[in-house]
Amino acid sequence: MPDSVLDFVIFCIEEVATQLQLPGNVVYDLLAEKSDILSNYIVPSYDVLHTQSRQYIVDDIVSLMREEGVIA
Repeated sequence: MPDSVLDFVIFCIEEVATQLQLPGNVVYDLLAEKSDILSNYIVPSYDVLHTQSRQYIVDDIVSLMREEGVIA
């Protein structure tokens, strides 16, 4: 994985963690272990997502987490 994608993944995890008021490691588990959002959405969608605003990215990921039943 290129450094730019890895940096983006870390950014997404930390920003979603801030929004949900959860520790980063918990959000990582929700995105990577309890769902496939990290590997099947965030990483493959890097080219499009990284051009969006922070709020758009966070809202998009949180919405997907709700759709997948990872969070209430």
